Amino acid sequence: MTIRVFIDGAVGTTGLEIRERLDGRAGIEQIILDDKDRKDAAKREDALNSADFVILCLPDDAAREAVEMIKASKVRVIDASSAHRVADGWTYGFPELEPGQSAQIAESARVSNPGCYPTGFLALVRPLIRAGLVPHDHPLSVNAVSGYSGGGKNMIAEFEDAKGATYTETAFRNYGLNLGHKHVPEMTKHARIVHPPIFQPAVVRTYRGMLVEIPLPLHAFTRRPSLDAIENALREAYKDSPIVRVLPGDVSAVTIEEDAGTDRLSLRVFGNAETGQARLVATLDNLGKGAAGAAVQNLNIMAGFEQTEGLVL
Repeated sequence: MTIRVFIDGAVGTTGLEIRERLDGRAGIEQIILDDKDRKDAAKREDALNSADFVILCLPDDAAREAVEMIKASKVRVIDASSAHRVADGWTYGFPELEPGQSAQIAESARVSNPGCYPTGFLALVRPLIRAGLVPHDHPLSVNAVSGYSGGGKNMIAEFEDAKGATYTETAFRNYGLNLGHKHVPEMTKHARIVHPPIFQPAVVRTYRGMLVEIPLPLHAFTRRPSLDAIENALREAYKDSPIVRVLPGDVSAVTIEEDAGTDRLSLRVFGNAETGQARLVATLDNLGKGAAGAAVQNLNIMAGFEQTEGLVL
């Protein structure tokens, strides 16, 4: 059986990465529009409705418009934008997040890809909330840095086009300073926590890669969990995952590039047993498990392929 896949927004950063993972795969036929046809509304609408699977790599408003254009009931959608991550009627496309999540994705017609930052945050926090080791009403904070490719073509130009008006040579830039980042509702809902986390994102001068860190005052929690208990809970949550790995916290440093160029997600627990303080660290590729790799994993699950097919692990 061959499935037909249309990537709407295939010339953007995420779209190109998805197409690269799908090119040459048996059982997949890609619907590809040339430059002129992509701007032809009728031809784009035909592509959206003639595919078995549509992957949306568009700005949020454009993604919502594309969904409205799909009239054929057979078409199943994976949205890589943030338009539907907390929307009713959409399945959250993070297979490892909850028991049974992968099965739910497999049966869904509408799946929303997780955001890159929330992927790291949720992978670390959700199993601990579920196990009762971290109170669901604890005021969490999350520090995270991403490669500049996460900002799309405009941000890539800022860091790479030395002749451009917006070019910068900065090494580190924080943003989202008003604490109203669009990823916060997603983090709050899917972690199942009471308070929105204090989210402190930044972009750094490396093309791809991501590092997400969560500090935890274990000594202040009712159960006062040990570092071993935290690590064991994560290991138990992901023991069957071929993509999420829990590594020992026995290194002196973790770099943002550690999982760049892959579709895996690595988690570590660091801390001080005497003070009862912990630092949870996730590394991933913002374009891999944080975007294109996640979309392909979801497509594999929905279409009945092996979930790691086409991924770089």
